[in-house]
Amino acid sequence: MAAGTERMERVLTAADPPTDRPAEPRVTIVIPARNEEAYIEAALDSVARQTVPLDRLQVVVVVNGATDRTAEVVRAARERLPRLEIRMVDDPLPGVARAKNIGARLANGDLLVFLDADSRMAPDLVERIIAASMAGYRAGSVTIAADDGDILDRGFYRLIEFGKRLFGIHANMLYCDRAAFESVGGFDESLYQAEDRDLLVRLARAGLRLGRITESVIYTSPRRLHEGPLRVGLLKVFGRWTLGHLGIWRRRPY
Repeated sequence: MAAGTERMERVLTAADPPTDRPAEPRVTIVIPARNEEAYIEAALDSVARQTVPLDRLQVVVVVNGATDRTAEVVRAARERLPRLEIRMVDDPLPGVARAKNIGARLANGDLLVFLDADSRMAPDLVERIIAASMAGYRAGSVTIAADDGDILDRGFYRLIEFGKRLFGIHANMLYCDRAAFESVGGFDESLYQAEDRDLLVRLARAGLRLGRITESVIYTSPRRLHEGPLRVGLLKVFGRWTLGHLGIWRRRPY
């Protein structure tokens, strides 16, 4: 059933012809950031390089439970990128789902895009997301790829994306219409992993058509794949994602 559903999916691109299209939505990129001083600057720079006008974008960075210089790096980027609206909130409690919900509440955009702090958006990503949303796909997942040239890292994420398409799974990086996000109560803050998968499943059950952005990408740090000897991190991450998809250990901190 899932595979059949997948074959019926249509990936929308910015090239689809407009038909009495309404005004394009404003977009808020929500970035949860806990101890991400080494990565957050690149994430913000990737937003500033989007092909859509910057006056239609907002970034909300939620620094949650950080003990490093993440907040200082964000402040410096805000000074360096004056044309991009960057709002930062410091929340002392850790928890990625909690941080994402806080960011969504502070958003002024009609569309929400959730970006990990150790990831970068391809320049046309927001443009593709807007096109998909305006074509009726009010929420959906975004293709992810390794942000390095390592053949094992690239192969790992390609395998993950192949499996998601094969079995009709929507997970990992996502976008969502803010009204729809609020209608299902946002992320489940009791979850420590697979909170994205859980949200997308609830949105689909609420009747939303889920899109899949494949013609653009989010490049993510493969650092967790390198944990442990002999690349055992590859197996650990795959196992954690698999269990999270199955609904196992989602409330277990890691």
